Amino acid sequence: MNPLKKFIFELQETAFLVYYAFIRMFKRPVYLAEWVRQMDSIGVGSLPIILLTGFFTGGVLTLQSYDTLAYYGGQSETGRLVAFTLIRELGPVLSALMVAGRIGSSISAELGSMVVSQQIDAMRALGTDPYRKLVAPRIIALIITLPLLTVGADIFGIIGGGVVAHNLFGLDYNVFLTSARNGIAMEDIIGGIIKPLFFGLIIGAVSCHKGLSTRGGTVGVGVSTTSAVVISSIVVIIADFFLSRALQHVLE
Repeated sequence: MNPLKKFIFELQETAFLVYYAFIRMFKRPVYLAEWVRQMDSIGVGSLPIILLTGFFTGGVLTLQSYDTLAYYGGQSETGRLVAFTLIRELGPVLSALMVAGRIGSSISAELGSMVVSQQIDAMRALGTDPYRKLVAPRIIALIITLPLLTVGADIFGIIGGGVVAHNLFGLDYNVFLTSARNGIAMEDIIGGIIKPLFFGLIIGAVSCHKGLSTRGGTVGVGVSTTSAVVISSIVVIIADFFLSRALQHVLE
């Protein structure tokens, strides 16, 4: 198939999957237990890696930027730089990429295994809607938990930056935190919450689509899993640019 036609076809199928999941998710029966289970798996399960990523990202930002700021006499503004960069950009994007790697692959592999073992066909034969039972809880869980994970990454990133600034460069904690607080505007916080909402939708939609479109047995599961992670990560990075541009117009 022509690459352009294949892309348009994949985009169409993914859009239909999201549409069907959202219009059917409140029809009876509503699988609330599955929603909670997915939020626990995605949110609580991803918490350690997200917090660790945020902490060391903040530390690296301080490590790399402090000497440059000190050269211009602006070392007291290190907290502002760390907070601004994390909340606006690195926090949402890195959290999404970590979740895409951990959860996107898991969703695709799980659904792909169900497809090749004909469990999806069995569900349909028994009258269970796979979109309502399998797709909707995963997408909703990602949309709800990814912003919360991003907030955690931002907070731990600022903490990590403060620890590095104090222990390696002797910058007072109060100076760092005051600078960080002064560098955060409400527009930055709103933008840092809106982005993960879209990123969660992207990761969930792509991963579920790749899982449900698995072909070729167990080998196909591996291909779908790899494709889900790669495509989710690429689309997140591309979407970040357009979201940043849109938020500049809306919030500023």
